[in-house]
Amino acid sequence: MTTDEDELYDADEDPYALALRPGREPVYLRLADGRRIRMPVHRWHEQPTAADKTVLERCTGPALDVGCGPGRMCRALLSRGVFALGVDITPRAVALTTALGGLALCRSVFDRLPAERGWTTVLLIDGNIGIGGDPRGLLRRCGCLIAPTGRLIVEVDSDDVEEQCTARFENFQGQSGPFFPWARLGRRALNRIAANLALSVTDQWTSGHRCFTTLAHQGSSWDRPDEGPAVTDASGTEVV
Repeated sequence: MTTDEDELYDADEDPYALALRPGREPVYLRLADGRRIRMPVHRWHEQPTAADKTVLERCTGPALDVGCGPGRMCRALLSRGVFALGVDITPRAVALTTALGGLALCRSVFDRLPAERGWTTVLLIDGNIGIGGDPRGLLRRCGCLIAPTGRLIVEVDSDDVEEQCTARFENFQGQSGPFFPWARLGRRALNRIAANLALSVTDQWTSGHRCFTTLAHQGSSWDRPDEGPAVTDASGTEVV
């Protein structure tokens, strides 16, 4: 017996596409030097976590979720009355997002997108700062997507790391997809790159083991250099 959800997947798809199916076994990011990082596939299919909610609370519409996967963040924003659109290069991700009630386009963030320079919030969550293997180029591109008073919300690595590499998705049996450029970035490296792109840090916080930073164009209404970034506790609550 097959279901409508089953029809969204092909048995011969690469490990990432198959990971988009709920209940799949672990999927890893295999780096070219042999290191293996387990991907948080389970999180992609669950309701927003406490850490996700600290992001959602900071989003205003219209919002663009870059590398949306199955679309949990953009769907959660829509349920909150915030217009949100996901973009992902994988057709199955877009199909699943829309099947579950979200809005998504099958497109690269580097392609022409709707409402360029008009998005109030752009999300780079779940390690998507690594898209394209060039964080500087990705941040420059996202800076061209947000409105003059818009902001980027970026999830960074909890380690103090700045790494550009190649990687591929690998399943538990060792089957792998093609290599692609990727990057890992910690908070210190993100802040330095952002400053070189005339983006200011307006907020940064940690929830559990996950770390986030909000960036805005220098001189925008979100830019408060005299105040410094907000300090929050593990739940995302600002400490006064």
